[in-house]
Amino acid sequence: MKGFNPLDTIVAIATSQGEGAIGIVRLSGKDALKIADKIFLERSGRKPSEFKSYTVHYGWIVSSQGSRVTRRIAARSRLRRKGQGSEKNFSSEVIDEVILTVMRSPKSYTREDVVEINCHGGIVALRAVLDLVLKNNARLAQPGEFTMRAFLNGRIDLAQAEAVLDVIRAKTDSALALGEEQLRGGLSARIEKIRKMLLSALCLLEAGIDFPEEEQGSPDPAGLAGKLAKTVSELNKLLENSRQGRILREGLHVVICGKPNVGKSSLLNALLKKERCIVTPVAGTTRDTIEEIIDIRGIPVRIVDTAGIIEPRDLVEKKAIQRSREQIKIAELVILVFDGTKKMSQDDRVLISKLKNKPLIAVINKIDARQKIEKKRLLSLFGRVMEISARSSRNIELLEEAIAQLVYRGKVSGRESPLIGNLRQVTAVEQAQKFVAAAANSLDNKLSPEFVAQEIKDALCILDELLGKRFNEELLDKIFADFCIGK
Repeated sequence: MKGFNPLDTIVAIATSQGEGAIGIVRLSGKDALKIADKIFLERSGRKPSEFKSYTVHYGWIVSSQGSRVTRRIAARSRLRRKGQGSEKNFSSEVIDEVILTVMRSPKSYTREDVVEINCHGGIVALRAVLDLVLKNNARLAQPGEFTMRAFLNGRIDLAQAEAVLDVIRAKTDSALALGEEQLRGGLSARIEKIRKMLLSALCLLEAGIDFPEEEQGSPDPAGLAGKLAKTVSELNKLLENSRQGRILREGLHVVICGKPNVGKSSLLNALLKKERCIVTPVAGTTRDTIEEIIDIRGIPVRIVDTAGIIEPRDLVEKKAIQRSREQIKIAELVILVFDGTKKMSQDDRVLISKLKNKPLIAVINKIDARQKIEKKRLLSLFGRVMEISARSSRNIELLEEAIAQLVYRGKVSGRESPLIGNLRQVTAVEQAQKFVAAAANSLDNKLSPEFVAQEIKDALCILDELLGKRFNEELLDKIFADFCIGK
């Protein structure tokens, strides 16, 4: 991170701010134990620098370690053990009663000395402890700086560091499992396997370039082509699952649309399994977009109910239409709802024409009433039409299954192998795949071994950047900017 010394001792509140039972102030760096010695007082009088690693200690955070404070706290401790103590006797220099944990280098999250102070969870207590640590020459950590130090100190690679944020932000069990798999090194192991295959091919080529007259130095073209083909296949396998990986991490953006009073809000309520939207027989009840996140078969779905107004009656409805159009434009999937109790109208046809290039599920609602809609006509337009009753939640599970099938494309899940999902990883694998494919093509066309070798080297550089074996400050700033302070 630009402008900051990685040798500084850093501190941050590591728990969500607000009222809670426990709050944690975390320190990391060469002076973490030295600072803890100045502010922590254990009943026995021992200092944190004397504690063994992975030990937990009860005591107090104090604003000074003078003998007066020490005597007062020791006396209070003796009185309390005898049942004679009272809070009124407590020294004003004591900030909070805490539990302190010591984790010594290199067996800690950052591979530096780490001290965690478990305080009472109120913001005042946490800020008081934080301010005291800052006064003792620690620096406030930047977003993601603890995890960045774990990466810089070799505890995790860059793909694993990105997975930390995936775990924190996971909205479903599937997304959590994916993040945990990558954090354990599942993706990194796949990339390392591909790197070794490329290095093996490169060694054969380099031997032929350096010792062209030696018989053992000439690589077998068929064997080399086989190695490159296998490498391309492995990279393609990662790319095949990248869409599912991205959706599991970021969520699928789904928009419910349709003309007024077809039951869009009722459908959102049915999917949420709670009354989120006001539902009335009056057309135009929904005058703005309503957004919620739901779990459908392990997929985080960001679902948006749009206003069904066709012709605005006032400025509010005009803005509602504008927002609805914007949501439809960026939607990854549209659920187009039709009223089964009415024949198709011109408004329905207008919506169909505007959505013809979008991924779409056509839904006939209100099937528990007498049907008038031309189902055959809809089948001819969409091939498949879901029939539901949003009011009674009939066939809602079938609709959820249809959404899941569009994501998994017929597979039970995408978790049988590590998945890539964020744009940086997808771009890196795509670039590496292109370089390896180009190397295979150069080999087939009997180009100079130097050309083939250079393309393999370019692919290796890309994979090294993916794992963080090669990096620059700008890349790290971009990756860790989305982290919270304290992680």
